Amino acid sequence: MNTTSNNASQTAPLSGLRGLAQSWQSDMLAGFLVFLIALPLCLGISMASGFPPVAGIFTAIIGGIVVSFFGGSNLTIKGPAAGLIVIALGAVEELGKGDPLVGYKLALAAIVAAGVLQILFGVLKSGVLGDFFPSAAVHGMLAAIGIIIASKQIHTLVGVKPIGKEPLHLLAEIPHSFSVMNPEIAIIGAVSLLILFGMPLINNKYVKMIPAPLVVILVAIPLGFYFDLAHEHKYLFLPQHEYTIGPKFLVTLPESLFAAITFPDFSQVFSPVSIKYIIMFALVGSLESLLSSKAIDTLDPYHRKSNLNRDLLGVGVGNTLAGLIGGLPMISEIVRSSANINNGGKTWWSNVFHGAFLLVFVALFPGLIHQIPLSALAAMLIATGFRLAAPKEFYKTFKIGVEQLVIFLITIAVTLASDLLIGIAMGILTKFIIHFANGLPPKSAFKPLFSVNTPCDDEFVVDVFHSAVFSNYIKLKKSLDSLPRGKNITIDFSNTALVDHTVMENLYHYQHDYRQNGGEFTIRGLENHQPLSNHPLASRKAVVYSKPTLV
Repeated sequence: MNTTSNNASQTAPLSGLRGLAQSWQSDMLAGFLVFLIALPLCLGISMASGFPPVAGIFTAIIGGIVVSFFGGSNLTIKGPAAGLIVIALGAVEELGKGDPLVGYKLALAAIVAAGVLQILFGVLKSGVLGDFFPSAAVHGMLAAIGIIIASKQIHTLVGVKPIGKEPLHLLAEIPHSFSVMNPEIAIIGAVSLLILFGMPLINNKYVKMIPAPLVVILVAIPLGFYFDLAHEHKYLFLPQHEYTIGPKFLVTLPESLFAAITFPDFSQVFSPVSIKYIIMFALVGSLESLLSSKAIDTLDPYHRKSNLNRDLLGVGVGNTLAGLIGGLPMISEIVRSSANINNGGKTWWSNVFHGAFLLVFVALFPGLIHQIPLSALAAMLIATGFRLAAPKEFYKTFKIGVEQLVIFLITIAVTLASDLLIGIAMGILTKFIIHFANGLPPKSAFKPLFSVNTPCDDEFVVDVFHSAVFSNYIKLKKSLDSLPRGKNITIDFSNTALVDHTVMENLYHYQHDYRQNGGEFTIRGLENHQPLSNHPLASRKAVVYSKPTLV
């Protein structure tokens, strides 16, 4: 294993200008294919967020052409993400108080302020925050976002404008929207959904190479021409039913990119509502970006690791610039990043190429973008929402442990009934309640107790006492990070009452990374702990626990 890792490290592509000279062909091809996926998603995310369609394009261009040069990660694609739709739309509606343009400009100011806050996160090396939040609460938040996205876009899919605004109201209104759907718009939406969900089921290597969103656009635009969506008119679907269609069901773009630039309104940036959304943009965006970067690192065939602090700094700069010209907030986006790897991307230049292709296409072919039906974009967002809240996510969480499912479900329910901050806060609170019930000493909730011993020069033993849980893991990880690479590290949990799933999951990845760098990392002392499920990374509670006496 170590030999393979060393060879992988030696053959890793070069970076910077030398990397461009070495890998420009593969990176350009990967960037082009990611651009084909990103274009419709950027448009759809923008419109679902209450922003002009071009706002997402601005963000992806900045994320590619500017943020890449901060060098925080090798393979992540930066751009707007479905996970921030709920926050962006909430900011526009709540700040605008019924005026979308005013809300848009005030939301831009919140994005700029959140970007500055993310820059501070990066400077203060806050990348470790990705290790703090409990896994079940984070996945519950993402699942809730998926449900909210789908609840809004289903109405657009069938050509109906819903009355409700809140997620639960929108869900309740779905049957009515289907009963009064616009048939031609619904046909475009249904065909788009069929492509998005059907293509992955086709077991053919050539079909799998074609991005499903691209096929959706190639099919939806001709359908739009066939139904003559560019001209407003009425049609009869059945003798007694008359429907109206027209350009309002198509993407609308300004004549030029310069005409689309919109400057933020900072007049309310210190208001309580703005501060709430600044915090939400900064925290949720940073968390999603960090988790995505860590996930993509595991897919990197060369086993390179992102500098999460530098990556966070770059995202902060990108968000500040995007907010200043009218763009959406950005993160390291996992779907486009995965596509980048699958299509042969080798360095961060693929992200640059993806941004450059977007810039050229939107500048030269805005008329073609105008022909994209909104129902096709809605289908893409529904597919994204489904992936976030798929039944398999519920089942996977249940397999880890019933207590994880409880945290997951509570986070979803509270988020749907209130907002993201309250939802994830309630998920964390539920996690604490469960931990205290399982024997977590209150004084150990945020402060881990451990010692580091060195039996010999190449060996380190970390003895952990009382408990190791999500809320005290960061300090333990910092201590592990301070130990030299390429040694033998043993972490001993014999004297703990509780080791939770988040710590087990983080240490599993830490063990893998440490071994990839030529060292040995061993976890021991869990023999007398009872796992709360059969999952290998389930939380573990000591069967008999005697409080250790420390000298």
